[in-house]
Amino acid sequence: MINRIDTAVILAAGLGSRLGDLKDGKPKAFLEIEGISLIERSIEALRSRGIQRIIIGTGYENHHFDNLADKYEQVITRRNERFDSTGSMYTLFLLKDMVTQPFLLLEGDLLYEPAALDYLLDDGHDEIILASTATHSGDEVFIEASHEGMLLNMSKNRDALNAIAGELVGISKLSVAGLQSMCQFAQQRYDAQHYGIHYEDAMVGASASSDFFVKVVDDLAWCEIDDHAHLERAMNSVYPKIKERSKL
Repeated sequence: MINRIDTAVILAAGLGSRLGDLKDGKPKAFLEIEGISLIERSIEALRSRGIQRIIIGTGYENHHFDNLADKYEQVITRRNERFDSTGSMYTLFLLKDMVTQPFLLLEGDLLYEPAALDYLLDDGHDEIILASTATHSGDEVFIEASHEGMLLNMSKNRDALNAIAGELVGISKLSVAGLQSMCQFAQQRYDAQHYGIHYEDAMVGASASSDFFVKVVDDLAWCEIDDHAHLERAMNSVYPKIKERSKL
């Protein structure tokens, strides 16, 4: 049985320093493709799939996200005051009391075909990590999975893994129990004053007690935009494919 999902969490606290002047003083989620920002593309895709509550974890120049909360009734924001010295898991950790039911987890700097959401919403697994086949985009996070498709490890160093099942897209589906397992792992690191871990590190840590299914989709149109090269790929390769598929 597939539980209805009507909540999403978007992690968007980062500085995005590698993009430099391209950000125009805004968070990188506000980079525009044909006049529409990445974050608003995500919001619209989520709303079109019945998501009624969109929690955005903010940090750098958070007022831009707060303006979105005025524009969209579904949007709620909460700021990570330590955004410049903590990893993405800390932002998610700060939002844990706001999440009371299964939800979608997204990174804020993604450009993706909206159908990516359907792969998670239509799948009955409680915890799903969306993965793609090789993109050769640079800065990939590679995923190692068991024969049953369950998460074993993730790393940007492919040589650290025994085998590669796919690349992390940055869109997942989680239950409250899965989030709690991740937060328990993170709490142990925070107790040791290690605040730099990212949510994918917590997924790997929590996989010792929770099953995270790795759903690999071939030829998924998506990209993360962290630097100039990523933006060029988004404009010249990924977005044209998304646009073409939207006509089908």
